[in-house]
Amino acid sequence: MRSWIKFALTGVALVLASCGGGGGSGGDSKLAYTISLRAAKTQLPINIANQPAALGANAPFTTTLYVDAREGGSAIQGGKDIFACNVTQGLDSGSLYYLDGDPAHEKDGVPLAYRSITLGANSGGASFHFHSKNQAGVARVTCTVTNPRDLQVSSASVDIVVGASTGKPASVLGVTQAPAYLGTKNNTNLVRNNVGIQAFIMDDANQPIPGSTAAANLQVSILPLGSAADGARLISGAQSGSVLQIKTIGGIGQISLSSGSNIGPIILQYVTDRFDNDVTNGIQDPVTSLHLVPVVSGIPNSPLAYKDLTTISVPNGRSYIRGLIADGGVAPYSWSYTGTLPKGLALDASGLLVGTVKDNPGNYQVQLIVTDANGSSVATNVTITVVGALVEPIVFNITGCTGDVNTPCVLPGVSLGSSYAYAFSASGGDSVAGYTWTFAGLPAWLTSANAGSNGLITSTAATPVGTYLFFVTVKSGAESVTRQVSITVTP
Repeated sequence: MRSWIKFALTGVALVLASCGGGGGSGGDSKLAYTISLRAAKTQLPINIANQPAALGANAPFTTTLYVDAREGGSAIQGGKDIFACNVTQGLDSGSLYYLDGDPAHEKDGVPLAYRSITLGANSGGASFHFHSKNQAGVARVTCTVTNPRDLQVSSASVDIVVGASTGKPASVLGVTQAPAYLGTKNNTNLVRNNVGIQAFIMDDANQPIPGSTAAANLQVSILPLGSAADGARLISGAQSGSVLQIKTIGGIGQISLSSGSNIGPIILQYVTDRFDNDVTNGIQDPVTSLHLVPVVSGIPNSPLAYKDLTTISVPNGRSYIRGLIADGGVAPYSWSYTGTLPKGLALDASGLLVGTVKDNPGNYQVQLIVTDANGSSVATNVTITVVGALVEPIVFNITGCTGDVNTPCVLPGVSLGSSYAYAFSASGGDSVAGYTWTFAGLPAWLTSANAGSNGLITSTAATPVGTYLFFVTVKSGAESVTRQVSITVTP
């Protein structure tokens, strides 16, 4: 009797083993494999500074992914290259990393990026990492495991959101095709008199702005500054002239520039509208930049020389634009300076002297340095004279009022039927000229007393209930500022 019981128990143990109990061999089990994949963080910021992949609290652009495989309810056995993982969507937004300290996964101590990796299993699982790039989007990471018994492949995926694009223009930048200059019209030195130009429109997160399918979202103009602008024109498809409005593709607008008969700098202005990414219906919130393109008569044999003024007059508190002029040498030219420019004035490498000076009047001594394509340089001492008293910008004295034209400044409210009075005030501007005020769109129940001489609005009975928007403009000397304001009438 004891021998029969012993044999029966042994048979039960054999049956359990054949069913995969206790996580037996994958080759012996008839249970299916399952796989799971999760990310510690499923949203990452855009990595516009190209920070390297790393771990820990000071590595905000990297997340850890955990992959796990099961045979029934138990972990699969370990093994080499059990898991295969890759980025199946959004590779421009990020890459995979091992970050395991293995020298084979690094170069000069810097972790290497992969679009696909393989991982061994430890207790049925493994971990790896995803690191964001500078492109917003949704990246999908997929991992697979193969059951060695029936070669059935199981997979799992996780989506990682990298940043977000606002869709609102924040910057625009122009770039000229090489060699970054053009020759005068009909020049005899075989210097091409037409050059391609691209303008890049980016949002707050440095992401390309999508072009409008209905209307142009970029306006390009030749500023009438200097003789080189005479006869020059912009070309884009069927459009030709000194001002063009074009659609961008992937945030890039393509135009070409043809020269006139005179040498010197041509200054282009780019404008896009942050309000609605459309320049055809009026530009309500402009985002602008300037771009200088030099025009030469050829590749001269004469020495490089500075050909502009040695005394430059700049008005205080006013926008100023000037393209510096050089001659001889080999274009294109590069500009720099030593000394101190007046506050608010800047010089870029193309020779564009631009800004709004807000500094004490007087003379400022600088040395302008122009360098040609051969490396020859010429330095010239120049006096920049700031003319006019320092004028501070006009600021509305309303609590919480910002410079955003799309956000109304909130005035104190009033109850229905009550009298109301509010006196606007401002700071800055021309202290001698004082302030004058004008109003547009005042609700019918409000009036402006002695319009122009002060900023007082009054009412004997506020009605009806609601929130009212109107515009207020204050002027001081040559400066003026307009703000939208709101008043709420409550029951």
